[in-house]
Amino acid sequence: MRLPIDPHANPARRAWVDCPVCDDASRCTTCADRRNCATHWRYLLANKGPVVHLQCPQCTHMWSLNTRPGAAGRPEDGPGCL
Repeated sequence: MRLPIDPHANPARRAWVDCPVCDDASRCTTCADRRNCATHWRYLLANKGPVVHLQCPQCTHMWSLNTRPGAAGRPEDGPGCL
């Protein structure tokens, strides 16, 4: 079941991180070069300190990511999904 895109999602607020579900950027040379790709970005819905809340516009998956150095991407609250 696909979720709808969050009504507060704004394409002007984006993040360039891998989606843990669809992995749509895995074969993109721009993403592989760690550049900001015009296709493979995520909605940056909100943040609470270093924890960002994201949604993939391709598969609509929502998750949280701890961006604090050394956190290894582990979310602080819950299992990592919104």
